[in-house]
Amino acid sequence: MQTISSYDFKGKRALIRVDFNVPLNDKFEITDDTRMRAALPTIKKIIEGGGSPIIMSHLGRPKNGPEEKFSLKPLVNHLSELLGGATVKIAPDCIGDEVKAMAEDVKPGEVLILENLRFYKEETAGDEEFAAKLAENGDCWVNDAFGTAHRAHASTAVIAKFFPNDKMFGYLIESEVESLDKVVKAPKRPLTAIMGGAKVSSKITIIENMLDKVDNLILGGGMKFTFAKAHGGKVGSSICEDDFLETALNIEKLAKEKGVNLYMASDVIAADAFSNDANTKILPIGEIPDGWMGLDAGPDAIEEFKKVIEKSGTILWNGPIGVFEMEAFAEGTRAVGEAVVEATKKGAFSLVGGGDSVAAVNQLGFADGVSYISTAGGALLEYLEGKTLPGVAAVRGE
Repeated sequence: MQTISSYDFKGKRALIRVDFNVPLNDKFEITDDTRMRAALPTIKKIIEGGGSPIIMSHLGRPKNGPEEKFSLKPLVNHLSELLGGATVKIAPDCIGDEVKAMAEDVKPGEVLILENLRFYKEETAGDEEFAAKLAENGDCWVNDAFGTAHRAHASTAVIAKFFPNDKMFGYLIESEVESLDKVVKAPKRPLTAIMGGAKVSSKITIIENMLDKVDNLILGGGMKFTFAKAHGGKVGSSICEDDFLETALNIEKLAKEKGVNLYMASDVIAADAFSNDANTKILPIGEIPDGWMGLDAGPDAIEEFKKVIEKSGTILWNGPIGVFEMEAFAEGTRAVGEAVVEATKKGAFSLVGGGDSVAAVNQLGFADGVSYISTAGGALLEYLEGKTLPGVAAVRGE
């Protein structure tokens, strides 16, 4: 398999599938360029190697063909600035003779952005003929869009067949996959997964898959109240999925059978309203009266979680412990974050992934203290569920 570090890009037009699905305001100004910055190392590597990056991306969800509000034109000047003033042009389309001619005329060091891939339904349908037309615009294909790697789209997977010997991961996907594999395939023991989130239903597949891999599983967030109620506990107005009580008991049974240590909050910070100014008290998790709701882990639970985390060799953190957006209920998430940072300092590998977890580490200031922060959403979760990601398999030739 080719790698971006060793591939010779001199004189080559490198088709790069990136995720430039950035938010724009009503003036078509970029309000968050994180995804563009994430692709810069790959783009710069190709330019420095004497090649010409041909950028492919989607933006938004156009319904019926080209729509000006979903054009990639607003990205041109900003990408040029990010690349230190490099020449960046945009094609009027992503396929066709005019686009092909523009791609052939791109000089080494120049960048060409193809227009929004999703102006064609064939992109999301994984149409092979459309993929072949895209492939005509480049000499090699680089997949650097991990956020869409779980989709078998024309530009993220199908196009690989037209570059049997000239396909590779960009630096972003390469680092995502390497980091995930440190958790999923070759973890340093003990492996601890911290799974937060409100609902058992949204995490059930990941939890079941992780039970085959982890030594310790800490369940935080609102899902713990479903477990508490399954054991006959009173959870008041706390979030709870009555349809998943049996599922919760089965997860506990599975964990025991597989020798996994399962940890859940023994006590909680309960409040009489979903508000930062609510009255609060510390209660055992199964003794929350009507009209009260659990919004964070209690002090006993936090101490137990910290002890487990700080002895871990590998840590996966997906989902906050409490309603960290409110200061009154942020202590559980903060304490877990501090423990993850402490374990990382001692040599553990820590991976944080999932939107709320990433927001939590950024908001609470732990981003620099963990080993890796995954930028992907759906792709990350599907990888943890044990599913094959088409965008990864296509590069690996699986």
